[in-house]
Amino acid sequence: MLSDQNNKQQILVVDDEPANLRVLKKILGDLYRLTFAKSGEEALRLVERELPDLILLDVMMPGMTGFDVCQVLKSQPLSKSIPVMFVTALSDEVDEAKGFEVGAVDYITKPVSPAVVKARVRTHLSLVQADELRRTRLQVIQRLGRASEYKDNETGTHILRMSHYSKVMALAYGLSENAADNLLHAAPMHDIGKIGIPDSIMLKPDKLTAEEFAIMQKHPEIGAEILGDSDSDLIELAKIVALTHHEKWDGSGYPKGLKGAEIPLEGRIVAVADVFDALTSKRPYKDAWSVDKAVDLIKSQSGIHFDPELVTLFATCLPAILEIRARWQDD
Repeated sequence: MLSDQNNKQQILVVDDEPANLRVLKKILGDLYRLTFAKSGEEALRLVERELPDLILLDVMMPGMTGFDVCQVLKSQPLSKSIPVMFVTALSDEVDEAKGFEVGAVDYITKPVSPAVVKARVRTHLSLVQADELRRTRLQVIQRLGRASEYKDNETGTHILRMSHYSKVMALAYGLSENAADNLLHAAPMHDIGKIGIPDSIMLKPDKLTAEEFAIMQKHPEIGAEILGDSDSDLIELAKIVALTHHEKWDGSGYPKGLKGAEIPLEGRIVAVADVFDALTSKRPYKDAWSVDKAVDLIKSQSGIHFDPELVTLFATCLPAILEIRARWQDD
């Protein structure tokens, strides 16, 4: 069993003055697991051995300055995401600006205030935890998306392409970069519910019977059940996409027969991206359509299958979409 000390987040404190190390140990030692370095070179060796969650770094040190150390850390793939806070007697705006320029997240001047140090450290470590949680959730979503490929005739490159098409359209619609990125990562989950459809239907080379198609139409609701309720905005968005990407603008889609703006925007965007890529991709049961033929189909379904505004937007985004299509071709 891990000790309480090992469960604590780790902070590397770097300062060439032992008295300053003792001050920070007194302030933070009961709250975090601390390691200490008295030079920039020693700090880099410690980081190579074990990655800390946060680094408190003095600026004015013999040999490598704190600015030098930070630049090295930010140039290395394994250490570039570690937040660095400068703790220094330098208080000039030029020095502070340089600290942020080389990649620091914060700047605390000496003599330090215990309350300020604790608050700033707590804030940045909370951000580290939030980033790690998001990365973990994103990895789960990506792996589930790959799992759905094993139950379908679709390929991993289809998932990749339609997800990037969705982001391009989301940005063109006016969504923020963060919202568009969320859709990029949620879109691969659109068909996760196919995991719950029998192989006899999923892998059938011939046209499905009415009864078989009715079973196939359950996959959006199965996908929503798999993803469940979550406090993660990313997983919640994936659930919305899985549930609504087969709804149609005129209300003739499934599973709920939503109509027009009742369909969430993300579901409407993914519907266009998914259909376009499916049409222009070769499958065991069909040849790939030409881009022109697929675009004509999309336009003909404006106000029927697809949101008319998104169809117009799709045509505007077509050059960028075709660049994505060319970049990720099926093997």
